[in-house]
Amino acid sequence: MFQTLDHFVKSWEYEAAATQRVLNHLTDESLKQEITPENWNLGRTAWHTVAAIRIITSNTDLTFEATEKDWPVPTSASFIAERYQQASHAFVQAVQTQWSDDALQERIDFLGQKMPNGALLMFLILHQSHHRGQMTVLMRQAGLTVPGIYGPAKEEWAIFGMEAPKM
Repeated sequence: MFQTLDHFVKSWEYEAAATQRVLNHLTDESLKQEITPENWNLGRTAWHTVAAIRIITSNTDLTFEATEKDWPVPTSASFIAERYQQASHAFVQAVQTQWSDDALQERIDFLGQKMPNGALLMFLILHQSHHRGQMTVLMRQAGLTVPGIYGPAKEEWAIFGMEAPKM
């Protein structure tokens, strides 16, 4: 749970930049990549990640412009990436201007339980990380390069003058 807005914003900035890098690597064709027809495809997962910023924070008193519905899924990868950037920026601006550190202790109803806003913000970051992981697997299956998130991706080891780990 976050105790200060500054700590949250610094964490969000890193995680949002990582998500943005993933979204920026998507192509229109890759949005159709699926594991099975019964599971979300890459486009659905990406668009849900965009909309989830507003969906998850909808029970708070924050007001900001962002996509509120994760269906239907856009067919443009660049549109999805642009909307994520807009939603993320608007969200951070709202947190910084509408909340104080004390607001992080206020409890809201979320998924049938009372949760402090600071815990909700942590949930949002973890939710985003979860779907980002799903996207990177689907990206590999679609033949896309995956950017490093918490260390170099296999294609990035050479940038650091190192050999990629053996398969």
